[in-house]
Amino acid sequence: MMLGLALATLRHRRAGFAGAFVALFCAAALVCGCGTLLVTGLVGTVRPERYAAAPIVVSGDQEVHATVDKGKGKGKVKEKSKPIADRAWVPAALADRVAALPSVRAVATEVTFPALLPGGPDRGAWGHGWESAPLAGLVLAAGRAPAADDEVVVDGTTAARARLVPGSATAVRTPSGTLGVRVVGVTAQGFADQSAVFFATGRARALAGHDGLVGAIGVFPAAPSAAADVRALLAGTPGAVVRTGDDRGGAEFPDAAGAGVRLVSTGAVLAGTSLLVALLIVVGTFGLSVQQRQREIAVLRAVAATGRQVRRMIGGEALLLGLSAGILGATAGLPLGSWLHGRFVALGVAPANLPVVLSPFPALAAAATTLLAGWAAARISARRATAVKPVEALGEAEVEPARPAAARIVLGALAAAGAVVLTVLLTALHSDQAATPVCFLAVLLWCTALSLLGPLVARAGTAVLGLPLRASRIGGWLAVRHLRAGAHRLASVVVPLTLLIAMACTILFTQTTTGHAAAAQRERGSTADFVVGPHAPASAAEALAAVPGVRTVTRVLHSQVRDGLTRRSVQAVTPERLADTLDLGVTAGDPGRLADDTAAAADGLGYRLGQRVRLTLADGTPAEVTVVALYGRGLGFGDLTLAHGLVAAHVDVPLDDELLVRGDGLTRQSLTAALRGEPGLGVLDRASASAAAAANRTGAQIGYVMLGLIITFVAIAVLNTLAMGIADRRHEFAALALAGATRRQIRRMLGWETAVAVVLATALGLAVALAVLTTYAEGITRGTAGVAVPGTELALVLLGAAALAALGTWVPARATLRGPHRRA
Repeated sequence: MMLGLALATLRHRRAGFAGAFVALFCAAALVCGCGTLLVTGLVGTVRPERYAAAPIVVSGDQEVHATVDKGKGKGKVKEKSKPIADRAWVPAALADRVAALPSVRAVATEVTFPALLPGGPDRGAWGHGWESAPLAGLVLAAGRAPAADDEVVVDGTTAARARLVPGSATAVRTPSGTLGVRVVGVTAQGFADQSAVFFATGRARALAGHDGLVGAIGVFPAAPSAAADVRALLAGTPGAVVRTGDDRGGAEFPDAAGAGVRLVSTGAVLAGTSLLVALLIVVGTFGLSVQQRQREIAVLRAVAATGRQVRRMIGGEALLLGLSAGILGATAGLPLGSWLHGRFVALGVAPANLPVVLSPFPALAAAATTLLAGWAAARISARRATAVKPVEALGEAEVEPARPAAARIVLGALAAAGAVVLTVLLTALHSDQAATPVCFLAVLLWCTALSLLGPLVARAGTAVLGLPLRASRIGGWLAVRHLRAGAHRLASVVVPLTLLIAMACTILFTQTTTGHAAAAQRERGSTADFVVGPHAPASAAEALAAVPGVRTVTRVLHSQVRDGLTRRSVQAVTPERLADTLDLGVTAGDPGRLADDTAAAADGLGYRLGQRVRLTLADGTPAEVTVVALYGRGLGFGDLTLAHGLVAAHVDVPLDDELLVRGDGLTRQSLTAALRGEPGLGVLDRASASAAAAANRTGAQIGYVMLGLIITFVAIAVLNTLAMGIADRRHEFAALALAGATRRQIRRMLGWETAVAVVLATALGLAVALAVLTTYAEGITRGTAGVAVPGTELALVLLGAAALAALGTWVPARATLRGPHRRA
């Protein structure tokens, strides 16, 4: 019976339930879109391009493995693995062993090194030996294979882009220097996500710089058992992995595993944050909806409906509403997931050849979560309305409860206590990966506490802000009276506005805080006169060192290593006269002792002087170093500083990111003249280099995507709540009109009410954001910098929130105020 009554209620109160439907629809779309990212990171595979014609590929192991004690000394261990940053290499001698198998028809090896052409792409530009052409099934469309050291073949797509044909002379920037080469051939095929320059086999191996190693071995089978035979042959060979099918893409694109992990972590943070925001918004929306139906619920209670029956009716309404909104929202979430994937590809978080996975599981999870959230929100909201006795129901419907229920106050206090704990915890978190999720969770807990204690906060805010409103004798006086009588209504507007301001400030200003702190550390720590880059070969450093007046040229290369399973950012530098160009803010030890077997480490990461640290370099090679110095500018210069010679031989792109130049009487013109043979390199002074580094903020751009998603949802919730609240006050406006109030006076009253809500939400939102950001800055900068809040961005957030509230008030008020005055 109650389900039929719920269906009838939905049919006859479509306008009243529209707000809850919109909230649930947006929640389902947001959760499904974020879940699509998560699934793509978990099960997505990259398509092979250069290895597309080789059915079997032997490559290095792209993961570092470690045994973790899960039983606290009780013998329970588990092996875990994490992806390494770059390509793992295998012994070239394995190719002969594999080729000797009867089930193998032929093998082809490949080496890979950066090879940048003028007019070609800056990323994904690789050089190879021509012997690897069969891996992709490449054939020549024109010309011949390279034979001499200065001859190359270019893939068809790159040749068209760079306007190269057989006989063209060009330059190729490689790790050893910029080489003058002659194009002798162009392939019929090209690649979508990379460019390829093929040298003669011997020349390519020399340029790759990995003596006795190859990046991959392609295997062409002569019998169906070839894959099993190769696996059996290499079973005892450490670090060699046999790949077939889509798994070959992981060998060709070693960053695919890291991209998957980034998508999983980003999708999980986005989905978790979105789900918590959605729950908070949906509970508030249903709470307002139930408050608006107090009189209807009171009549049902007065005619002998039990509290359980009314709760079942409201729960049935929520199930029907959640089912329809969840299905439609989850369907809309799939294209949202595709759009998110496209944005992360554009930002370099995911490779373009890792296609989005449109699985039904995120849609089903979003629909189920929305259904459950709507039902739970409705039941929670209905508990207070159905707990009163039947004889008190009608009176309860006319007068708002004096204070929230004791359970609500207790839960609000617990949420506030949890928010305090998380806010304080931020001071102990020194990495962005650990601190960012805690930031968002702390903000949501603060807003949850405000939601539970909303009526109390609204009354307190009205008591303070109502004093100046009395200066307006009619509009202000009416606003104060209505705000006091409708504290729950004010709270339903203040909470999403507070969440909007707090979340926007947190997402924006965590980025600016870390960015400004890192830029300040780089600016104070860089003592070079000029900075040259990017992608500088070794020959560029030699040319600069020969310029009269140059005293020091420090080569800087950025990479990542693993300390156990923990990822550490690394800057590799040439140690000679390092103090001339870099001031790391040394707190202990002597960075002058930096060598291939030593390291300097940032403070706060748990390292100590004299400690022996076992690292896994970017290509999976193990290394052991001794910590000889600790420094305080880790945010600007990385977690670890290692010797350039140790790192450069184990990265995919050993071109230097920067060359730091120090000397006497140097000019930009003299340095530029020395680099005439190295096209594409820029010379910047210290200030310009710092500005360029600060402008390159991929992390901030990812944060803006998150901001856009979450804030859009919260903004819709704010408009939704305001529209629901004003539409429900039609009878109230009619009564005021009958009492002689003009439309202008009623609009002025609504304006003052909105102003109170905006001021209160601004104060609360800024207080929450400031508390969280202060402790975040304390932890992430280790007390060396405070919160960075650009005035323009803060003004845009506050003005946007105010404009949103004004829009949400003015549009429904204009429509609602037409009726009362005509009836009056």
